[in-house]
Amino acid sequence: MLNNFSIAARYAVVGACLWLPENRQKSVERWLRGREEFSKTRKADRILMSYGKSGRTWLRVMMSRFYQTAYAIPADRMFEFDNFKRLDPRIPSIYFTHGNYLRNYTGRWVDKADFYDKRVLMLVRDPRDIAVSQYFQWKHRMLPRKKMLNDYPRHGTDISVFDFVMHREAGLPIILDFMEMWQRELPKVAESAVVRYEEMRAEPHRELKRILAFYGTPGSDERIADAVAYAAYENMKRLETGGAYAGHGQRLVPGTRGNPDSFKVRRAKVGGYRDYFDDEQAAAIDALMAARQGPLFGYLPEPGEAPTAGPDCQEGSGVG
Repeated sequence: MLNNFSIAARYAVVGACLWLPENRQKSVERWLRGREEFSKTRKADRILMSYGKSGRTWLRVMMSRFYQTAYAIPADRMFEFDNFKRLDPRIPSIYFTHGNYLRNYTGRWVDKADFYDKRVLMLVRDPRDIAVSQYFQWKHRMLPRKKMLNDYPRHGTDISVFDFVMHREAGLPIILDFMEMWQRELPKVAESAVVRYEEMRAEPHRELKRILAFYGTPGSDERIADAVAYAAYENMKRLETGGAYAGHGQRLVPGTRGNPDSFKVRRAKVGGYRDYFDDEQAAAIDALMAARQGPLFGYLPEPGEAPTAGPDCQEGSGVG
């Protein structure tokens, strides 16, 4: 288990490096974070990989609720890597990760070989919806240092949602890079599956049931239905407003109370990216999608089109 001591040590090293030039600070901190990611990747029984703002917190709450009821886990606990496994060894340790810093430690910039021997569930979402959601994350929730660390527009920058989405290091281009690499690399993983956010929204019971089966902890329809109901949009909003998981950092805590755009649970709307752009801007965004090689995980550049059929999320299934 990667304990709090390791994280505290990282903060101590970063604090000691504050006198260094910013680029050097960034390099040191990304390497340290990458080392933590490498340790968890090696120790994890399972991996849940996604780009940020793909529905990971929603899925984590559903899974937490399921394990709480199926394995008598305390109701105030949220699934965090191996914390449930330490309470009941039948529950696997699952590393929820974006893999942001791993390559800074391993030096693997052109492949995902660190995951080849793992069981990986890939959670994907329309990259245009991700990019818009990332804008609100950056604007209302992200810490200034995190913006610097990930080459996002600096804290306090006056930038429109369209310019953010078109931003090379923060917006749609880098999201597409992430999805292209994983679409290419996922067939090399020992066991893999793909789950689309849009399909979870349309059929949450079905998708959660398949996810749990993939992770080796199948459950009854009754318990799965309870987990889905618990993590429904309105209840998630109530949980965040009431601070139900306040002991788990900022994962389900508003950035600014009273500002709905600062909530972790914000809209959950499929295809909602188009609400923020005029026709010319939407066409420019869709053109970025169209310029890539083929549909990424089935997502098409044409507005309003549903993802194409993809691989089932079943144990042992892969992408191909």
